[in-house]
Amino acid sequence: MSINFTVAIPTYNGETRLPKLIERLRSQTGIEHLSWEILVIDNNSSDRTAKVIQEYQATWQHTYPLRYCLETEQGAAFARQRGVREARGELIGFLDDDNLPKADWIFQAYSFAGKHPQGGAFSGQIHGDFEVEPPENFRKIQAFLAIREHGHQPKLFEPDKLKLPTAAALVVRQQAWEDTVPKRPILKGRLGNSMLGGEDYELLLYLHQAGWEIWYNPDMHSYHQIPPWRLERDYLLSLAHGCGLATCQLRLINTHNWQKPLVIIRTILGNLRRMALQFLKYRGKLKTNLIAACELEFFWGSLLSPFYALRMKMRRGGGE
Repeated sequence: MSINFTVAIPTYNGETRLPKLIERLRSQTGIEHLSWEILVIDNNSSDRTAKVIQEYQATWQHTYPLRYCLETEQGAAFARQRGVREARGELIGFLDDDNLPKADWIFQAYSFAGKHPQGGAFSGQIHGDFEVEPPENFRKIQAFLAIREHGHQPKLFEPDKLKLPTAAALVVRQQAWEDTVPKRPILKGRLGNSMLGGEDYELLLYLHQAGWEIWYNPDMHSYHQIPPWRLERDYLLSLAHGCGLATCQLRLINTHNWQKPLVIIRTILGNLRRMALQFLKYRGKLKTNLIAACELEFFWGSLLSPFYALRMKMRRGGGE
């Protein structure tokens, strides 16, 4: 029997987070007519993640299966690649282990896909579920924490402007991914002390290059759990810097060779200008204004991104 929908959950040390997510998935509504499955991709966890899933499987009595696989190559990009290879569904809905979907999330995703056959990927509203109150004006930088709220009307994203959704709570067509996304991504996801992001944008840029549409579906709601440590100054500054470092590499993906020098020059000059304006606007306040400091750190990372892209290219050329 064919599977309509796979919920793929990449996880690293998700022992304490997975049970809440699985319970949310067991409460999904409006999908009695669907054949679907849950797939957990364990990306080298050192906690009891595997044991937690085994305990669920031992008493699992639902018509939809709960499956588990281990991906030993570290990085969110590789965990998602493994999820696509293992998935049996025509549609794959990625949920991070700290994303909690609304009860009709699968129904809304499947319905939207049926209405937009040229859509290779869909994302919805991701709301922040904060344990503590976020800083003032946090909405200006909430995208760094994969919080996305783009209004109540469906619309196409703009890949050419790097206006794209995050891979958290993202639904993709399996065939579109397999036909377009390389087996070895350039960006791997955040590893160890590195906060380099962009691996989710990379896969979407390949879909866009192949002619697939990328849609925003406002009826898909999920909630990103944000613990207090994710609002600490050092973490947010590192996160903003890491997001910035991927900027040039992402812009070069769908760029012709003759255009690449122009992209690099524009990236450097554009971010020099943004940094100068930020310094002038918040002169003397950057130590106390966390939001402004995060924006500046993003511009700084973006300014450095052409040199980081060159460094990555040299590493790949050297076989690393």
